Amino acid sequence: MSGGHATAGPTAAARTYDAIVVGSGMSGGWAAKELCARGLRTLVLEAGRAWDPVADAVEHVPPWEQPFRGLGDRRRAEARQPVQRESVAFDAMSRRFWADDVEHPYTHADGRPFHYFRPSHVGGKSVMWGRQVYRLSDVDFTANLRDGVGVDWPIRAADLAPWYDRVERFIGVSGQAEGLPHLPDGVFLPPMAMTPVERHLRARVRAAYGGERVVTMGRVAMLTRPHGGRSACHYCGPCARGCSARAYFSSPNVTLPAAAATGRLTLRPRTVVRELVWNARLGRLTGVRAVDADTRAELAFDARLVFLCAGAIESARLLLLSASPTFPDGLANGSGQVGRNVMDHIKGAGASARFDGWEDVAPVGERPNGVYVPPFRNVSARHPDFPRAYAFQGGARREGWRDRLTEGGFGAAFKRRLETPGGWTFSWEARGEMLPNERNRMTLHPTRVDAWGVPVAHFDVAWGDAELAMHRDMARTAAEMLEAAGARDVRAFARPSVPGGTNHEMGTARMGRDPRTSVLDGFGRAHEVPNLFVTDGACMTSSPCQNPSLTYMAVTARAADHAVRLLNRREL
Repeated sequence: MSGGHATAGPTAAARTYDAIVVGSGMSGGWAAKELCARGLRTLVLEAGRAWDPVADAVEHVPPWEQPFRGLGDRRRAEARQPVQRESVAFDAMSRRFWADDVEHPYTHADGRPFHYFRPSHVGGKSVMWGRQVYRLSDVDFTANLRDGVGVDWPIRAADLAPWYDRVERFIGVSGQAEGLPHLPDGVFLPPMAMTPVERHLRARVRAAYGGERVVTMGRVAMLTRPHGGRSACHYCGPCARGCSARAYFSSPNVTLPAAAATGRLTLRPRTVVRELVWNARLGRLTGVRAVDADTRAELAFDARLVFLCAGAIESARLLLLSASPTFPDGLANGSGQVGRNVMDHIKGAGASARFDGWEDVAPVGERPNGVYVPPFRNVSARHPDFPRAYAFQGGARREGWRDRLTEGGFGAAFKRRLETPGGWTFSWEARGEMLPNERNRMTLHPTRVDAWGVPVAHFDVAWGDAELAMHRDMARTAAEMLEAAGARDVRAFARPSVPGGTNHEMGTARMGRDPRTSVLDGFGRAHEVPNLFVTDGACMTSSPCQNPSLTYMAVTARAADHAVRLLNRREL
């Protein structure tokens, strides 16, 4: 198997498996790995194309070897990918990983725009993600209960702690332990090094705020030393194009090869799942119906267990598509909560500045990470204007030749000026929590369909007063900390992102204790469908400001263990 994509186990023509996993990304890869390791013949269905992270590598293609010198064919991008090109991870080489908006349209309510970024390949967003990984604490798991918002999480930090351990040990996480109860430390490889400006900022911020605000190195699913047969990062830079060195975690690089090594995995790309099949007589799912994305042939697959890991939006869309006489409003939707409580992280507020000094220090390579300021609002004291928290991500760099391209000039002197590093600049931006709100929802469009005739998603989502008040505070504190550190030319910015723009879709099939107000239990198991587990972003009951992918993986590993125990006890 090269890069985790070859089919192993039963042949692709087989139709009956122990488990079906819909989606091959962050959660789907972990579901496949854990289920295969526990003895289940597992079929992974992926709507996107197959690719090989090594044979199809594009991260090291220099601009002068790219069409349009790496600037991209704007006419094609505007015509075929007008939404996807808004992602910060979209460029001329990574565009192959993003969906075609013509084939995969969606709609949104008038005056309430939504950015829906979608992958189009095996591995999903785990190939283009920012790799930031942070644990949640009970400050996060009790927030809804404390604030009287939404429903209470049915789990606490202690329930996930051993699964966070398991995930971190396997994927490799570099980070700095800080001993903060609201940002639990994990199993870390050595952290990436801070620049001298960042070390200065860390010391000055700590002194100015008595330790309440901490500047630490980002915790990132990227290797700083060899780990599990994978190489350490060599700081080449363009991570959103994939990683042929396998230095960062992605499902094609790590979990899918582990699943394939068991001999129990079947991976079927270009397979569009259209329905989960409910058997009212048996009171459970019997499998899925799908269509071959290339031939349009109708397909059916059977299994005792189904893991829905297609992403918060696609998983909810599939549940709504799988209506039946038992579930007229969508599978497992007796609560009416499927598609509701769409959440993302609000961003677009922060500050930039310049720092004098350290002219004798030049960065080496392109560090694929930055510094992180853990949440400090609404951790120990309540803010009067908003109930939740935000965190900063950013970093320092020296100005280089790209910053001088517009200065003008020619000849040897101009070239020498381009080669000489400029001064140090610093910028950071916050990510803030969005409150669950039933009004923020995704439904099926009544008439619009995608290229395979499947009704598309329709969004009605907007920031509330709490998110916008938080956004204003983000810009103030971003500038305040830089000023406290002695920076000059401090410039705050505050322009709220479009919902969906942070690419952290959550909610739509939330966990909870009560089947009347939630879709899933504390293991991600559907209250009303005993052999269905939903463990991607759809399961999130709230949207803590930390990057959520580590929690998806831990929830999935825990759910797979629970599901197999139920199978072994013949309770499914």
